[in-house]
Amino acid sequence: MSKTNKRLAVAFTGPSNSGKTTLIEKISFVLQKQGFKIAIVKHDPMDKAIFDKVGKDSDRFSKTGAEVAVLSPTRTTLFKKQKSTIKDVVSLFGDFDFLLVEGLKTIPLPRICVQRDILNKEYFDIGDSLAINETIDQNHVPKNMNILDLNNIEEIIQWIKNNAKEV
Repeated sequence: MSKTNKRLAVAFTGPSNSGKTTLIEKISFVLQKQGFKIAIVKHDPMDKAIFDKVGKDSDRFSKTGAEVAVLSPTRTTLFKKQKSTIKDVVSLFGDFDFLLVEGLKTIPLPRICVQRDILNKEYFDIGDSLAINETIDQNHVPKNMNILDLNNIEEIIQWIKNNAKEV
């Protein structure tokens, strides 16, 4: 159980299949084991997210054009047909210690750029740190870029604790 509900946020960015989701999962598990409450926001720039399964009630309700919320004993799922700001979404979470945001390059949060296999320099300007693994040659990374070991979750969590922004 978390003690303070700090409401600190950090974002993750990087090319598709770079390991952002896997990294966020690992960080979430470790922080929760440490007693922190975690919230996660995933950006879906291509509108690929599917709400429930075809033919189920929530899918049928959603297809009417209505705003839909599904309440169950263990969770609440919300599907809106209009754009929400990050502030709107954060308010839905209530109390949390850390908000982990995947994507949303335009919001001003401390940002870890995740890259593996191929180094994509387009992300250098929007990342505060670069999380890479052994597949990336560090000689091609700008000298002023802070480098994190993608396989060292504790190192990345310490960076988050030191750099996350209150929201």
